[in-house]
Amino acid sequence: MNDLRDEDARRDLGDTFRRLISATGPISLMHFMAESNMRYYAEKRVIGPGSGGGGSAGGDFITAPEISQMFGELVGLWLADMWVRAGRKEPVHYVELGPGRGTLARDAQRAMKHHGLTPKMHLVETSARMRDAQLASVPDAIQHRDLSTVPMEGTILLVANEFLDALPVRQLVKTVDGWREIMVGVDGLGKFVETPGRQPMDSAVPEARRDDPPGTVIETSPASATVMFEVAGRLARQGGAALFIDYGYTHGRSGSTLQALKDHRKIGVFDAPGDADITAHVDFAQMAQVARSREARVLGTVTQGEWLTRLGINQRAEALANVAPQHRDALMRARDRLVKPDQMGDLFKVMGLAGPDWPDGAGFAEG
Repeated sequence: MNDLRDEDARRDLGDTFRRLISATGPISLMHFMAESNMRYYAEKRVIGPGSGGGGSAGGDFITAPEISQMFGELVGLWLADMWVRAGRKEPVHYVELGPGRGTLARDAQRAMKHHGLTPKMHLVETSARMRDAQLASVPDAIQHRDLSTVPMEGTILLVANEFLDALPVRQLVKTVDGWREIMVGVDGLGKFVETPGRQPMDSAVPEARRDDPPGTVIETSPASATVMFEVAGRLARQGGAALFIDYGYTHGRSGSTLQALKDHRKIGVFDAPGDADITAHVDFAQMAQVARSREARVLGTVTQGEWLTRLGINQRAEALANVAPQHRDALMRARDRLVKPDQMGDLFKVMGLAGPDWPDGAGFAEG
């Protein structure tokens, strides 16, 4: 039996999907994305410059912490500032969801320690490959497969950078026969194609949207809402603060935001299941509603560029350049990549949450 499971794990995921669809009919888009990303993050070296990036590490995308240490340092500074102004509550736990190679946790830990904050480090990760890299960056980290084993006692300081975007989404489309879930089928050439499901889904659509015109697509992420529900509930119960940083939007919208990346290039969403990063934009307005339903404080949602600038990234870049003038140009390019509107600055958003009796957060309008 183990040999059969191992053989299935090595098998091309696209072929596995085709056999499943042939046997049982179209599968949901949510199923396709969930299985694809599970395989992708388990087996691929996902973060790095890519084959065309001048490095040997490989990878399909690069995240903000890998661009510059300034990102992680300012995250750590924000958490330390919140903790100090909340009364230096102990015990305290740093929790990171989807910590990649541990770069953000390492840089944040260094900045927090500089301000007297030395939390227990908890990294929530399902990929064995990533877990090895994380321990190399943060040797004292306690690793978890999900939030259920993170301590329920003590303050939590949680960070999720580019985590929600990889969670599976569900799409509903308005057809002439009413609302249907978007499914994934196979055409005569063996290619994956979208197709509306047979089951009526009108009851799953908000009443205000049910009369939208045919062709309208509504995208939701039950998995993201579940994570937000758990995190916000912990903040309300345990106290603490959280940062969710991702690309997304702050007002409701229609249409699909799905995309797939392979070697830093966009490809078709169905082109390489299990071998490309499939993501969707985060609906921060919906996430804020979920957080408020759990009585957590929503400190605000701003662009990454605004948030980093308000926290002093320009001053930090200058300070680093003064210490290492030979790296000034590289430091300024990294800063620009993080904050400029036409790079990561506007597309990426930062949402801050806190426990009910915690203070406002620096960098947000309310703070």
